[in-house]
Amino acid sequence: MLKELPATQVHGEPRRRWFADEHFDLIVWLGEDDRVEGFQLCYDLGHAEHALTWDRNGGYSHDRIDDGESSPTRNRTPILVTDGDFPGSEVLSRLEASCAQVGAPIRSFVVEKIRAYTDRQRGGAPYP
Repeated sequence: MLKELPATQVHGEPRRRWFADEHFDLIVWLGEDDRVEGFQLCYDLGHAEHALTWDRNGGYSHDRIDDGESSPTRNRTPILVTDGDFPGSEVLSRLEASCAQVGAPIRSFVVEKIRAYTDRQRGGAPYP
């Protein structure tokens, strides 16, 4: 079940909220009016980690998280690397079961945007 964790606020960025469980990290950026300005959903944590990111100005991106660890003696910074199709139906199903404690406005917004991205991948309507 996603629970809210303390989030470091970055000067000059919108306010950040962070929700996490064993399957997901959901970071949401909110404007001064509490409107969602963007979000990043990280999934398949600990396995083949990926991130779906949506930003009000930049749209969507789907990436694999490269942990940068080619050697056990080095600690490198993870980076996002463009990566194939998003398993939307599977991720949505698990996310909806995990996000009951995320406030309804944020939960509804994120689920709606993920559905739109998934529909578009299947040849549906353009992104909202």
